[in-house]
Amino acid sequence: MPEVATLDALEIRLAELQRTDGEAFMQALFKGYYRPLGNVIFRVVQDRDVAEDLLQDVFLRVWNNRDTLVISSTYKAYLYRAAMNAALRHTERSKRQVAWDDANVAEPSANTTDEGLNGHEAEQAVAEALETLPPQCRAVFLMSRQEGLSYQQIAEALDVAPKTVENQMGKALRLLRQQLSGFFSGLTMWVLVWLGW
Repeated sequence: MPEVATLDALEIRLAELQRTDGEAFMQALFKGYYRPLGNVIFRVVQDRDVAEDLLQDVFLRVWNNRDTLVISSTYKAYLYRAAMNAALRHTERSKRQVAWDDANVAEPSANTTDEGLNGHEAEQAVAEALETLPPQCRAVFLMSRQEGLSYQQIAEALDVAPKTVENQMGKALRLLRQQLSGFFSGLTMWVLVWLGW
């Protein structure tokens, strides 16, 4: 459990730096959380430039409010929540700008065979199925499966009840099963393991 000790040490250091040295506080936050937060945002918005902009906005808001910032849980939970909220807000704004008629959601073909579905096609099918999930549902799924966060950690990051996370995860799995039902016979084991089936 050295990772927990390191996390606790980082949290303690951040709390001290926030009180004493704003610049060092931001450097420690940036160094400790920039990459994982960027990955979380990217998995929701699916655009590296947009993810970078949103992440910079999150850190800029923290910098601008560093003197009055009150963290009620952990810095990690606070930053994950801020990053997810930024990504979800962006996704919702994007949805309003794009008509459903213009959305490019590929339907799985009915004649998919075992031979025709290779790893790349399976990966693309999963990515397309993920795109059809509601934003919060997709965020919960990705935080669990790709970030390896527990339901409790996701609940803290999104500021929701653990039961809500559990419900969103169940909904995500159900919707993904429906979207990928035509591909089940051809999916490789790694996709099934990744989806948690």
